[in-house]
Amino acid sequence: MTDFNIVLFDGFETLDAFGPAEIAGRMPEVWNLGYYSLTGGMVTSSQKIEVNTRPIKEMRSDCILLIPGGMGTRQLVLDSIFIKEIAKACDQAAFVLTVCTGSALLAKTGLLSGRRATSNKRAFEWVKSVNGEVKWVDQARWVVDGRFYTSSGVSAGMDMVLGFISDLHGADVARGVADSIEYIWNADKDCDPFALKV
Repeated sequence: MTDFNIVLFDGFETLDAFGPAEIAGRMPEVWNLGYYSLTGGMVTSSQKIEVNTRPIKEMRSDCILLIPGGMGTRQLVLDSIFIKEIAKACDQAAFVLTVCTGSALLAKTGLLSGRRATSNKRAFEWVKSVNGEVKWVDQARWVVDGRFYTSSGVSAGMDMVLGFISDLHGADVARGVADSIEYIWNADKDCDPFALKV
C-alpha cells in the first residue's frame, strides 16, 4: 500500500485538500491517507476546519504527495524553512500533485523549473511571478509533466486526482470512484472554462 500524503498549513483551502482526500479515500486497498504539516499538530483551514497533523520529517519516501492552495500560500512562499522541507519531501515522493496555488509552493522549490504547470486562474499572475522558469499553461484544468500534476482552482483538484487514478489504474476505475460520490468528472484536462472568465 502506498501513502497518499496531504501537506497542510494554516490558511489552506478546505476543498483543495478534502476534495482529493474524499476521492483518494475511496481506494483504501491502494492508498493510505495521511496529513502532515511543517511541525505537526493542529492546522486550521481558511474555513476554520481544524486538522491534527504529523511533522513533514516523519513522511516516508516514495509516497504520493498532495499540496493544496489557499491564502496561506502567500506567506509560505517567503518561508525558507517551509520551502526547504517541502522541496525535500517532494524530491523523495513518487508523485507530486498540487491544487490551486499549491503550485506556487512547488514552483518556489525549483522542482517545476522547465516543466509545464498550471494553477488557479484568478491568482495566475501572482503564481507565475513566483517562478518565471516554469512553463505556465494559461488554459488547462490540470497539467501532467512527468511525476508532477498541477491543477487549476479549488474543485479542479478533484478532476486532477480522478485523472491521476485514470493514468495509474484506468479510466473505468476513475469513473467508478466518481460515480460512488455522485460527482460529474470533468475528464478533459485541457478544458478550462474558468480561464475564459478571468
